[in-house]
Amino acid sequence: MSAPASATAGAPKGGVAPATKRVMNLSHILRQAARRFPQEIGFVHGPLSVTWAEMDARVDAMAVALAGKGLGKGDRVLVQSKNCLQMFESMFACFRIGAVWVPTNFRQTPDEVAYLAQASGAVAMICHADFPDHERIVREQAPGIATVIGIGDAPFGEDYDALVAAHLGRKGPVADVEHDDPCWFFFTSGTTGRPKAAVLTHGQMAFVITNHLCDLMPGTTQADASLVVAPLSHGAGIHQLVQAARAVKTILLPSERFDVAEAWGLVEKWKVTNIFTVPTITKMLVEHPSVDQFDHSSLRYVIYAGAPMYREDQKRALAKLGKVLVQYFGLGEVTGNITVLPPALHEPEDGPHVKIGTCGFERTGMQVQIQDDQGREVNAFETGEICVCGPAVFAGYYENPEANAKSFRNGWFRTGDLGHMDAEGFVYITGRASDMYISGGSNVYPREVEEKLLQHPALVEVAILGVPDPMWGEVGVAVCVTRDGAPVNEAEIIAFLDGKVSRYKLPKRVFFWEALPKSAYGKITKKMVREALEERGLLPLDKPLERSA
Repeated sequence: MSAPASATAGAPKGGVAPATKRVMNLSHILRQAARRFPQEIGFVHGPLSVTWAEMDARVDAMAVALAGKGLGKGDRVLVQSKNCLQMFESMFACFRIGAVWVPTNFRQTPDEVAYLAQASGAVAMICHADFPDHERIVREQAPGIATVIGIGDAPFGEDYDALVAAHLGRKGPVADVEHDDPCWFFFTSGTTGRPKAAVLTHGQMAFVITNHLCDLMPGTTQADASLVVAPLSHGAGIHQLVQAARAVKTILLPSERFDVAEAWGLVEKWKVTNIFTVPTITKMLVEHPSVDQFDHSSLRYVIYAGAPMYREDQKRALAKLGKVLVQYFGLGEVTGNITVLPPALHEPEDGPHVKIGTCGFERTGMQVQIQDDQGREVNAFETGEICVCGPAVFAGYYENPEANAKSFRNGWFRTGDLGHMDAEGFVYITGRASDMYISGGSNVYPREVEEKLLQHPALVEVAILGVPDPMWGEVGVAVCVTRDGAPVNEAEIIAFLDGKVSRYKLPKRVFFWEALPKSAYGKITKKMVREALEERGLLPLDKPLERSA
């Protein structure tokens, strides 16, 4: 890996020889759960339930099987699978032998997954039976893959459960690891280009686990239960790793399709105490009629990440669920550990004491700074790039010195998000640097206008992006989704905004769609909205905007 400059250590001082940085192998958290609560249920998927002791034994067996195929410390294992027990176990099995877990977004195309195999240098692949084309294309395009293991009734590779059964009862050695030894290649979503492999390490992730338990879900114990409503390949996987550290049972939705009523039914049945979501999924959970048909009083933490939640959506969620919302801001490269807004600071009503629009304050052990283009800290309330340093920051992008040089400056990781900090240290995200556009020489941050638009009673989702304009350089285009097809038109929306934002921030055009395109993780991305506008022939706009300055 080409490490960023910030990752290089200085020479030891005072004549003291540098000590080893040996740390706990992350798979040990599963062993701890199995020792303390062997017969407690650790994993639930439909009718399947597995105890901690059973899962630890299965992970041992798979670790022995992988080692028997020559896999060991530093080897990358590509995992193409939807959420299931075997996928979850594969993470611990890789950790146990010191290999690197390389999960894909299972909704990616075969060619996209083949690129991830090439970019990671993977030498083995664990693939669910539902993805034969992925396995075939990966084998064709990534000749480095020497071992393939199939999950379920797969027409390829060796059978995962058969390998487990063949080695059950055996315990291989647990790999010794140091702080900076990689354990997980966390691929970025690729919204601004091809995905990059962010290298997460054993030492870093031990801090992340501790920090999540401290800041996101304090008081978590084995009596808790966690419902998974997102792919385990990314943020949900980190969340479930944290749950395992406290022997919290993980509950998967029984089907691939997200069924809101089914989710609420599981909350009631298993007395679920925490859910990791994104704002769009939280919105679906809250606005579906089934929210009133099941008991969700067990919930203590509904954690949303990936994007800030619009204020109107916050209010509706708080009205339905009570003060259980937890927001955190953090990229995969910082494994979520940038800011937190705990339940106590999620107020159901606006007021002078409510910090509307904030994503919270700095996480424990982390430092946030708002910087200008030269890397200088700006004053309170001034807009700049949100930068962060601390033990949760990743080791760098795998074999990508150009991306590392661009993303690190003076030891700070540059998030690419714009925002400001108030005098008390609360951070406010204005938007991605790439989302900002310049109209008539003035900067426009779409999120500010989107927040205003969502106050309109007929609108449930909004995305605004800048597009080229011959007169103003760039202008805004708003794409809106109405509530239950409520009648509303472009003129009404523009009139609603007039007076609420400066005139140069008014969108030139407003389009109404049945739904906004979303990523596999339920996030609305401006890149996908732009592509959809182009596919529908709505871009480029061809008439200059007539308006007063």
